[in-house]
Amino acid sequence: MLARPTKKHEDFMAQYEEFTIDQGSDVSVEISCVNIDGSVKDLSNHTIQAKMKKSYNSDSADTVDFTAGVGVPAADGVILLSLTNSQTDAIKPGRWVYDVEISFVDSDGAVIKERILEGRVQVTPSVTR
Repeated sequence: MLARPTKKHEDFMAQYEEFTIDQGSDVSVEISCVNIDGSVKDLSNHTIQAKMKKSYNSDSADTVDFTAGVGVPAADGVILLSLTNSQTDAIKPGRWVYDVEISFVDSDGAVIKERILEGRVQVTPSVTR
């Protein structure tokens, strides 16, 4: 679960998580978000973006975009990330870095972005390719 602020976004850091992806497999990740007070974070009107790269300095050719969205209902605070088996089959085995950001427009019309999750992904090679 992720502790997220409701007011002072700049005072909090993303959670860190490592996980493994098997090359050639379908991948689905569910992230449950909560506010700093422990209540479920309502993700209505939020946009999700999640990417992984071979390194922090990789160019766009080494970037993999997760399919990312908010679960239904958005008030349940669930983010869904996925990659198809075709996408993971094309990923070079090894260690990658990733992050997940949410954004929304506040009552003043400003776009507020929060990095809620980051870490490393180990992509394991497939023998049966």
